[in-house]
Amino acid sequence: MTLLMVFALAAGVSALMGVYRLLAGPTDTDRVVGLEILFSVAIVLSLIAAWVSGRTVYLDVAIGLALVGFVATLAWSRLIQGDAPDDEKGVS
Repeated sequence: MTLLMVFALAAGVSALMGVYRLLAGPTDTDRVVGLEILFSVAIVLSLIAAWVSGRTVYLDVAIGLALVGFVATLAWSRLIQGDAPDDEKGVS
């Protein structure tokens, strides 16, 4: 089995575990972790696609997914935690 197949298989197993955590997670934090796993798997798969095809556009996709995943994780963690800036709370 080639190295590429090992990476693809590991990404598939990770995606299954991420989907399970996203759907069955007892808390919202578990669901955010599952979503982050899925973003990481998507990044790995786009890097594999760049490696196989030799096209660098997939690297741009991986960078975009990393940024979106980071911002989404921050937004969800802030929503779960319940923190809002002072001006959103009405405090001056």
